[in-house]
Amino acid sequence: MSSARGMDLILWRHAEAQVAKEGQLDAGRTLTAKGERQAQRMGGWLNRRLAESTRVLASPTVRTQQTVRALGRAFKTVPALAPEGTVDQLLAAARWPDAGEPVLVVGHQPTLGMVVARLLAEADQPWSVKKGAVWWLRYRERDDDGQVVLQAVQAPDLL
Repeated sequence: MSSARGMDLILWRHAEAQVAKEGQLDAGRTLTAKGERQAQRMGGWLNRRLAESTRVLASPTVRTQQTVRALGRAFKTVPALAPEGTVDQLLAAARWPDAGEPVLVVGHQPTLGMVVARLLAEADQPWSVKKGAVWWLRYRERDDDGQVVLQAVQAPDLL
């Protein structure tokens, strides 16, 4: 008998950001004009597909905060999603794979790519996630066997 338990984890890398100016902290980098357009396009794409119940989590950096605001939904800032955060911290914040609702995480490389590699290939490798892109993963149980399914990968420049 199949179980209905499952969870969607949507990983959204921040859009293109300015290169840090001399003396500027990495966390303070802002989106470029192109990054703002990427965030708007991807925010629209996501809003047409995300459930109303989706919990939205974002890194505290300026570029991720600007990216997530393009979605126009309430979100929670999670310090563990900052650039120095780990795969385990991200998965714990998302409550993977046991959350009762879909979770959208707006974060950084290499952590997002490492999450994708661990969940899809059971490998700790720095897979590449393009700036502004989304990787949509789904956990499902079939006959007491957990599976991770890749639902979609979308880059903002193809929208």
